Amino acid sequence: QVQLVESGGGLVQAGGSLRLSCAVSGSVVTVNAMGWYRQTPGNERELVAAISSGGSTDYADSVKGRFTIARDFPKNSITLQMNSLTPEDTADYYCARYSSMWWGGQPAFWGQGTQVTVSS
Repeated sequence: QVQLVESGGGLVQAGGSLRLSCAVSGSVVTVNAMGWYRQTPGNERELVAAISSGGSTDYADSVKGRFTIARDFPKNSITLQMNSLTPEDTADYYCARYSSMWWGGQPAFWGQGTQVTVSS
C-alpha cells in the first residue's frame, strides 16, 4: 500500500524559506512521477512542481525560480525547497504520486497535506 506523508510546513515571514518533505512507503520514488500540489480555501488544487521518474522537472509559472523539487533517494522521499516566499504561497501543500513515469492527469495517491502560512 502506497503512503505519502508530508512534513515541513509551518509559519514563515515573507521572503523566507521552507523545505517540505514527503516520505514515501510502498513505492520507490524512481519508478513513478511525483508532484507537489497546493490548495487554498474555495479553490482547486494546483500543480506546483512535478518530477518524472527520469528526473525531468516542471513548475508552475508562479513558482519558477523560487521552488525546487527533488528526490532524496536514500530516504525514498521527495522534497520541495521553497525560497523567497510570499503571502500568495500560503496554502495547504500536498504530495502526490502518479501512476506513470510522467506527470499528467490525476495522481493515483495523495498525502494528507501540510500547511504553509507566509506572513507579510
